[in-house]
Amino acid sequence: METYKALKVYFGDRQVGTLAIYQRQLVAFEYAEEWLANGFAISPFALPLIKKLYIPKYDPFDGLFGVFSDSLPDGWGRLLVDRMLAKERIEPDKVDMLNRLAIAGESTMGALTYRPQHKWLFADTSSEYDRLADECIKILESEYSDDLDTLFSLGGSSGGARPKILTKIDGDDWIVKFHTTTDKKDSGEVEYRYSKCAKKCGIAMAETRLFPSKQCAGYFGTKRFDREKLKDGNTKRIHMLSVSALLEVSHRTPSLDYNSLMKLTLELTKDYSEVEKMYRLMCFNVFAHNRDDHSKNFSFLYSETQHRWIISPAYDLTYSNSFCGEHATCINGNGLSPSTEDLLAVAAYIGLAKTKATQIAQLVQQTVHEELGDILI
Repeated sequence: METYKALKVYFGDRQVGTLAIYQRQLVAFEYAEEWLANGFAISPFALPLIKKLYIPKYDPFDGLFGVFSDSLPDGWGRLLVDRMLAKERIEPDKVDMLNRLAIAGESTMGALTYRPQHKWLFADTSSEYDRLADECIKILESEYSDDLDTLFSLGGSSGGARPKILTKIDGDDWIVKFHTTTDKKDSGEVEYRYSKCAKKCGIAMAETRLFPSKQCAGYFGTKRFDREKLKDGNTKRIHMLSVSALLEVSHRTPSLDYNSLMKLTLELTKDYSEVEKMYRLMCFNVFAHNRDDHSKNFSFLYSETQHRWIISPAYDLTYSNSFCGEHATCINGNGLSPSTEDLLAVAAYIGLAKTKATQIAQLVQQTVHEELGDILI
């Protein structure tokens, strides 16, 4: 595999800028002249739309800016990339972050793509979910899978800990999740029920489905919100940025609280209706015991037509724990047993009306109790 020292960053057919190795372990960035004239800041706080050479710190993204780290597979996707490199007799530890972006190439989440890219040829892929799920377990339990090429082509750009594939369903882009070795067999059904409950709570989510299985309760799938199917049949990619990337903080270390998250939402969107969405999601996470609410599980989308940032549809909502059983993002300083009073304190901090905040909290709590009560017992 050829080793690159520089890559061009693209948004569709438009060059955003250039990435280049700096002092061996850092990846510097500079906007292209045309993008400076007609584009937008791809990471508003770390990379404002200014002509200069941007040089990142090594931590927390191994020498990348967060927006580019978001383009890389995490968890399951990184495991597949490393397996494919090993299969090609390439030591994964020897592949730097710039060349990992070249591997991601045009298969990235979000809108940014990278050229030139490293390409591998794969056998025909399959959507037989039970068989793919079995192969995922083989990967998790060992170094070998009969269908490594297929799994990599379908899921090598994905993030998150659970095995998944990125696939087309009825012409739309979807993500379908499988089980880890420690998941219960009904984990897909549970996440599906959470998605339906969240919608009843007034939380925006992409379309979700429970795909049938002969060996478990089903596989959870969700339509991708970083892709938009156009009337002419083409697909438009949406620029997406996680809170982890926005704030240049690792999601692996609990360092976020909802006060900061609310403040970030207001500063970025300049819209209290977006703040209310984040508050509603916080209430759901608390009452539904979704404690894996780390900084990678909140994202914003950039609307080119409106020239503004908005909160993405919610995702990764399910019964979960985090560090020491606490919320990864604490609520009014409380991560272990946050109360309604803590929720209202966060609302007061950001300036949401107490009456409205109380109504939202009560609605979410009641809906979660009715829809998910048997899971939360």
